[in-house]
Amino acid sequence: MMSHCLDIQDDPQNLEQVLSDCKETLKYCVKTAHPRFFNQLSTGLDIIALAGEWLTATANTNMFTYEIAPVFTLMEDIVLTKLREHIGWPNGHGDGIFAPGGAISNLYAVAVARHTKIPDSKVKGMTGQPRLVMFTSEMSHFSIKRAGALLGIGLDNVINIKADDRGRMSVEDLESRIEQALAEGGVPFFVAATAGTTVLGAFDPINDIADVCEKYGLWFHVDGAWGGSALVSPTHKHLLSGVHRVNSMTWNPHKLLGAVLQCSAILIREPGLLEATNSLKADYLFQPDKHYDVSYDTGDKAIQCGRHNDVFKLWLMWRAKGDRGMQIHIDHLMSLSRYLQKKVRQTDGFEFVLENPEFINVCFWYVPKNIRHLPPGKERESELHKVAPRIKARMMEKGSTMVGYQPMGKLPNFFRMINSNPASTYPDIDWLISEIERIGEEI
Repeated sequence: MMSHCLDIQDDPQNLEQVLSDCKETLKYCVKTAHPRFFNQLSTGLDIIALAGEWLTATANTNMFTYEIAPVFTLMEDIVLTKLREHIGWPNGHGDGIFAPGGAISNLYAVAVARHTKIPDSKVKGMTGQPRLVMFTSEMSHFSIKRAGALLGIGLDNVINIKADDRGRMSVEDLESRIEQALAEGGVPFFVAATAGTTVLGAFDPINDIADVCEKYGLWFHVDGAWGGSALVSPTHKHLLSGVHRVNSMTWNPHKLLGAVLQCSAILIREPGLLEATNSLKADYLFQPDKHYDVSYDTGDKAIQCGRHNDVFKLWLMWRAKGDRGMQIHIDHLMSLSRYLQKKVRQTDGFEFVLENPEFINVCFWYVPKNIRHLPPGKERESELHKVAPRIKARMMEKGSTMVGYQPMGKLPNFFRMINSNPASTYPDIDWLISEIERIGEEI
């Protein structure tokens, strides 16, 4: 590992040692900006966004009040409005705030929905309150369930809804489970759909789910942390058809749009709900008699007190590229995904987990020659389950690339290939297929 101790010493170190520490740290870090890093949803390194993050650190500004972050507060309002315009809310009307990651953005959504359903829970807590019930797909991100646990809903009251064979929420099962909860004395209040699931990249049927939510008077949230950025492309925004009907949406520009970590927004259709949910009016920060319009102070609608400036890097990147550049960015990544699908389809030994995926995610197995003769069954699945971990281990030993793998349900381990780095090219995809094939025949 690193050639010197990581411990912090009693005595100060000279600048030469500090510089050495910096070099050693970068040397042993995973190169997530490399065009052959495919392991996570957040990859690549946009140079303009990087410059924005450097300047953000230089300014070292907290985002809780306008008086100490006037420019960044205005930028945040402009960018949040633009994101809401892409959702389709008239003139970008609504509310929102940048949060430290999609999990916290989802937490905001559940908190606002809970407050809307039971306003006095903010003061009295959940003891003695009706048993709230929330619903999410079995393919949703774990943060939805975690929000239920943290906010006193309880995991037993976070109901998993079945997904179809393409990973999309079953609307029929959703309505059935809502009816069941009502019959059992529960109070349904919240439904979370997903726009771009973590594994298969599936998009839940937003319009159909919206119909159900309107029928039963439920808060409708879309976790678009991964797939929300498809909205900036006229070619691909149909994947989120009906999203203008939702009450809230999570959107992570640090994923598909390429802003550096972290950059996540929670967007709320109705203004004022974030403040109603979170405001405590601390008089050492949010004095009502300041010399300016205090509606610009955003801190009292946040869960946090200290809040990092996550908007400048995104604003600067978007300003540099323009809407047209952002569209080209998304369309390029989608074209890489389609090219990978073509390669998987044409190359012996590669098999899809899901044929014709609708988004960036491409999930597949590599089946080595020595087990291709095995008929479908436990023996073949047992052997296939070992392949992806072994191939990845060999890749990491060599330092050539990183690709994620996982099981799903009863399926053996498979590769989940993500193309979210605009620096990646078709030759990088060709190389990856060849590398998997080569290593697969060695293990």
